Amino acid sequence: MGIGVSNWSLARAVSRTGQLGVVSGTAVDTVLVRRLQDGDPDGHVRRAMQHFPLAHATERVLERYFLPRGRKSGAPYAMLPMYRQWVGIDRQQVTMLANFVEVWLAKEGHDGVVGINLLTKVQMPNLASLYGAMLAGVDYVLMGAGIPREIPGALDALARHEPTWIRMDVDGETTPVPEFLTFDPQQHWTPTSELRRPRFLAIVSANSLAATLARKASGRVDGFVVEGPTAGGHNAPPRGEPRFNADGEPLYGERDLVDLEKMRQLGLPFWLAGGRGTSGAVHAARATGAEGVQVGTLFAYCAESGIAPELRRQVVAGVAEQRTRVRTDPRASPTGYPFKIVEVEGMARQDDSRERECDLGYLRTAYRARNGRLGYRCPAEPVASYVAKGGDPADTVGRRCLCNGLMANVGLPQRRERGDELPLITSGDDLASISVLASRREEYTAADVVAHLVA
Repeated sequence: MGIGVSNWSLARAVSRTGQLGVVSGTAVDTVLVRRLQDGDPDGHVRRAMQHFPLAHATERVLERYFLPRGRKSGAPYAMLPMYRQWVGIDRQQVTMLANFVEVWLAKEGHDGVVGINLLTKVQMPNLASLYGAMLAGVDYVLMGAGIPREIPGALDALARHEPTWIRMDVDGETTPVPEFLTFDPQQHWTPTSELRRPRFLAIVSANSLAATLARKASGRVDGFVVEGPTAGGHNAPPRGEPRFNADGEPLYGERDLVDLEKMRQLGLPFWLAGGRGTSGAVHAARATGAEGVQVGTLFAYCAESGIAPELRRQVVAGVAEQRTRVRTDPRASPTGYPFKIVEVEGMARQDDSRERECDLGYLRTAYRARNGRLGYRCPAEPVASYVAKGGDPADTVGRRCLCNGLMANVGLPQRRERGDELPLITSGDDLASISVLASRREEYTAADVVAHLVA
């Protein structure tokens, strides 16, 4: 559910129905400081910030970013420093604070369970993000888009406020010099009691990966979300020799199906994801031995979703008028994974005409420079810059800036001299399923979605 789509408001609404509401932790530090620069008109962010145990961090962030009257007309957002292997204490604390705020608000005023989703691929902020969410009492951590083998052990250490680390990926190294990302809670404060360790669910697209994580993860894995290629956002690449349809979309086959019998044999709970937005799909999933389903697309267009209201209305209208399609683009994402893009006739979206600018940097990867030091690059950054860093120009073809596009989706686009950044909306293949709910009322809610699913 991308940057800010599955926000605290949506997660809270789902949790209050008795289901697991999940907030997105991806780039939520930038979401936080942009909300503050827009004046935090309802005061929710500042209310949650007052409960963060590092009061000095709260004061510093408010002083730096909060604008009571919002930004001046046409003014760009002030930016956070981009992440790298080593960042200062202040930068880590912004990340901790942002994840704390999102989880705290999602849990406010009820006893339901709340989880947080982070991308394994977005490595550099993850340890600080996890700790911030745990300070707010997060109940579940869900992670995919990579192999989160070291995360369960990191959760164990963070619950005890102990230093922890994960191995850092360095692009293109065949005989890598080990590099690590580290985090030490006691550099930030002196805690007095242990935190509750959240349950960990790994998002997988193959039973072999689930089996590996169940046996070889650094700590306890509590279950799995089994995600198929019809799910929104990033998909796993097809297995075997790549094949494409006439529109250039990757083709999936029998080898990409997960063996659910082998999933059952692991003895851990699992949920099915991708094209599961009906009550029939829920019943069918349970019949296979799954605990239930994970649903994104239906919730993405409900009233509590973080998608900007005007964009939500355009997509819903486009679906009703059959002017919308979901395309699995093998080139759009800088990660190299296929990525689903919603295309609505007449709706402006980010494309190749965008003047490249990399100023958020969440999808940058580390590489070894000639001097032996680590540098950072992204195939969606300016081509000359990427090539100067040793990147292959072929890697840049067709890439989109997901960081800026997804931020625009939730009404937080950066202002450029040429205008605001354009959105880049993603949804699952079953986008048409929203018409079932949208046709019944002008706007539907998260509770309506849950009622639809459990009918």
